[in-house]
Amino acid sequence: MNTFGRIFKISIFGESHGKSVGVTVDGCPSGIDLCKDDFLADLARRRAGAKGTTPRKEKDLPEIISGIFNGKTTGAPITILFRNENTRSKDYSHLKVTPRPGHADFVALKKYKGYNDYRGGGHFSGRLTLALVAAGVIAKKIIIPVSISAKLLEAGGQSDIEKAIDEALKKRESIGGIVSCSAINLPVGWGEPFFDSIESVISHLVFSIPAIKGIEFGSGFQAAKMTGSEHNDEIIDPEGRTKTNHAGGINGGITNGNELYFKVAVKPTSSISLAQETINLKTRQTELLEIKGRHDACIALRVPVVLEAVTAIALADFKLIAD
Repeated sequence: MNTFGRIFKISIFGESHGKSVGVTVDGCPSGIDLCKDDFLADLARRRAGAKGTTPRKEKDLPEIISGIFNGKTTGAPITILFRNENTRSKDYSHLKVTPRPGHADFVALKKYKGYNDYRGGGHFSGRLTLALVAAGVIAKKIIIPVSISAKLLEAGGQSDIEKAIDEALKKRESIGGIVSCSAINLPVGWGEPFFDSIESVISHLVFSIPAIKGIEFGSGFQAAKMTGSEHNDEIIDPEGRTKTNHAGGINGGITNGNELYFKVAVKPTSSISLAQETINLKTRQTELLEIKGRHDACIALRVPVVLEAVTAIALADFKLIAD
């Protein structure tokens, strides 16, 4: 559904071209310093405008509706709204008949029996990651002194990201990317074996980010090519610090005190300027579809701050459980 968490719970709402998108955060402890300005830096990192991102520009200014009083969290649910202002819904009027390849248009139509808001992808839109970033700002405050950092490592299979984006724009194509994320200053002991392992919960949230297609912790898939002696991280002090970090800071689903490290694969944006073949659900015949509207050539450019946010959300829940 649209709610996640056990103690630190988030509920996201809204549609790409609806009146607003937003989030309600429940379970946040009282007494945390929080104001509108605290959100601006991370929201700016997610905002479009750079080369390779969508021309759609929104102010993305948070409206804090509840849960804050005199600059402090009250312990009550915190609701934050973001108004949608720069919409062009007419660009999407044909989607009920000709669903876009790679998008959720077809499955949304079938699942919700035609009642879904199809404008800009509706509730399936990457616009909803705005709500995740807002919740992540709060979560980051809860987990201090833990610090999280994510960055784009490559785009379109190249480490020269600017060159890859230039090539994609010339071809009227889109490209994917690889994003890494790390967290430091984690204590030993967060997480549970099996179903609520650190990997399980983070992965669950990571795959809520549209366009994520893969995740690996530590040495990841490379571990399949290693021997046990190569992959094992030798413990070098009583605090659990290890010589290497092939495990990505996790053993048995539980943080081991070393750096938490993982990478994700981001697919190419589904909307491209090139004509693609799709089915016309009215005529039941295939036809060429040219997608209109404003889209990212490389959505991976805007993923790092969202990845930090969902990691912080997962870790905030683990911290509150541990406390």
